Amino acid sequence: MTKARMPRMSFPLVLASSLVLARVPALAQVPAAGAARLPDTVCRTPGKAVDETGYVTIGGIEQWVRIKGSSCSNPIVLMVHGGPGNPTTPWADAVYQAWEKDFTLVQWDQRGAGMTWRRNPLGDDVPLRVEQLRDDGLEVARYAARRFGKRQLILMGGSWSSVLGVHMAKAGPGLFCGFLTSSQVVGPLPAQDSLDATLALARAAGDQDSIAKITALGPLPWTDPRAPGIFRRVIRKYERLRTEPVPKAWTVNAPAYATPEYDADYTAGEDYSWLQFVGLKGDGIASKIDLYQLGPAFAMPIYMVQGQEDLLTMPAPSKRYFDFIRAPRKDYVLVPRAGHDPNPPMVDVQYRLLTQHFSGCR
Repeated sequence: MTKARMPRMSFPLVLASSLVLARVPALAQVPAAGAARLPDTVCRTPGKAVDETGYVTIGGIEQWVRIKGSSCSNPIVLMVHGGPGNPTTPWADAVYQAWEKDFTLVQWDQRGAGMTWRRNPLGDDVPLRVEQLRDDGLEVARYAARRFGKRQLILMGGSWSSVLGVHMAKAGPGLFCGFLTSSQVVGPLPAQDSLDATLALARAAGDQDSIAKITALGPLPWTDPRAPGIFRRVIRKYERLRTEPVPKAWTVNAPAYATPEYDADYTAGEDYSWLQFVGLKGDGIASKIDLYQLGPAFAMPIYMVQGQEDLLTMPAPSKRYFDFIRAPRKDYVLVPRAGHDPNPPMVDVQYRLLTQHFSGCR
């Protein structure tokens, strides 16, 4: 969700979608527009592994899609990335590879991010709209359902994509057998309770540098687009002191994404998306978030995972929103030694919830 990265990193209708090239040995070579398309259904043999990357026509543009799992008949998890502008595709193998024996993992680089940015760079005057990203996500879900002969998928999001995921769940309830969300954003960011809690920790530690940085930002709402990034770096400093560290392997991009060309594309997309999120005068997407306006009713089970030490999307606001929503089933799991970003305790809880509640999603 934020400019600070974790690591380069913080879910049916038949579509006329086309996947351009299935296997890409090095992302420095972008697939050609005339490359072979994948068949409509890849899951013809239960137990067949799937490992694909390429472009799919989504929302009228080519968007980057990653599909991986040990059996194409397994339930599908549509992993919606955070940021906006921070795809999971470069580091997902290191974090989620163990999940592939039970689930097929589908990811896509949202418009304005990563490999989708590479094909479709956007000017700062082109707005990034939640409704458009929502519709893109639903189209990716329909594409994946058609490809693998599924009626429904599992929707998964966190941080920025906890917002996008709620919009997707509301707009396409029949597509998903449930929504697994974490680090739930509820309203405008940053919030006063987050500011107060972080400043209290800095004062208790006698951390004059952090105190000075936060107080120099002035009262909310901030109008300097650099302010949220400054504040987020202080948050990360204090979350690191109170959470289980991330394994070093999680912080390294997969070799196919470890190229200067990809790094430049990632950075350009992240910069564009970040500016769209915060706005030039604090008037971007982040200032307008209000999930309560979408109403309490969900047509699917909701499982909310919350880091106990999260200083950006704190436990109390997420729990109030959880209590507000109505769903066929719901559960709220507070994870000790976890903060805002994925770390081993949070990922372990997410996997447990997936296997306990969604192994029959078809």
